[in-house]
Amino acid sequence: MRLVSAGTMQLSALRNFRSKLHALLRRLRHTLCSELSPIRKVATQLFPSMETLLPAQRRWLEEALGFPIQNPAYYEQAFLHRSALPRLHRPGVRSNERLEFLGDALLGFLTAEYLFAQYPELPEGELTKRRTWLVNRHTLAVCARRLSLERLLTMSHSARRALEQGSDAFLANALEALIAAVYLDQGLATARRLVQERLLPIAEQEQLLQDTNYKSLLLEYAQAHGESIPQYRVLEERGPDHAKEFVVGVYLKEQCLGIGIGRSKKEAEQQAACKALQMLQNQSHEGVHGTTHL
Repeated sequence: MRLVSAGTMQLSALRNFRSKLHALLRRLRHTLCSELSPIRKVATQLFPSMETLLPAQRRWLEEALGFPIQNPAYYEQAFLHRSALPRLHRPGVRSNERLEFLGDALLGFLTAEYLFAQYPELPEGELTKRRTWLVNRHTLAVCARRLSLERLLTMSHSARRALEQGSDAFLANALEALIAAVYLDQGLATARRLVQERLLPIAEQEQLLQDTNYKSLLLEYAQAHGESIPQYRVLEERGPDHAKEFVVGVYLKEQCLGIGIGRSKKEAEQQAACKALQMLQNQSHEGVHGTTHL
């Protein structure tokens, strides 16, 4: 009995030691993170609570990110577009533009680190090209849409309409701001996992898709079905000269098969052709037992 009692006491003491050690390590990690991020020392001034992130949205975001949020004010600001500021009427509240600035720097660094480790044989010039492609506006917007971040954005009705029409800028900026929010809330290691394990695989997949020449595939499809050459029309040009976006439609027999949006006409045409092929593919599936028409 004495042996059993002594063993029980030793086991209890070991558990107590482990618990104290884990608590000490958590405090040490918190201290180190605070030292690494001096922004935390003035967080209450820089990130006043806005309560724009509803409890259900917070739970959804925590599940999507894979960790509990410590300071929701970081994320509230990350998803706050400047167009919504006039209706908030709260002093000291800022849009996500400053977080976007910090997130852009973090994204560039973490992407460079990822490419440097993943592709040891690539020269500097090729690494630079890949980093530029992986962090461009369209690719970031694709990543943001994959994470369904649009549901969290606080913005004006006109900005929301532009977002729904396919504008990439709102989502790309919000994603960069989110990266900064994660860094401030959880530290660099968690931000690294978000970028390198979640976002960059999506970006590399998108790169493979963009390397496909959808215009050529659509032309081949049309010719194989005895149709005329697809026609591309610029439907709209919007935004300032330094950030212009083109809206392009692709037509067969005056029927619009797809609309694309891009920073250049070429990019918009590729997106339009891709959407046209998707539509034709869906029609083909629906008409397996009948006749499919363009």
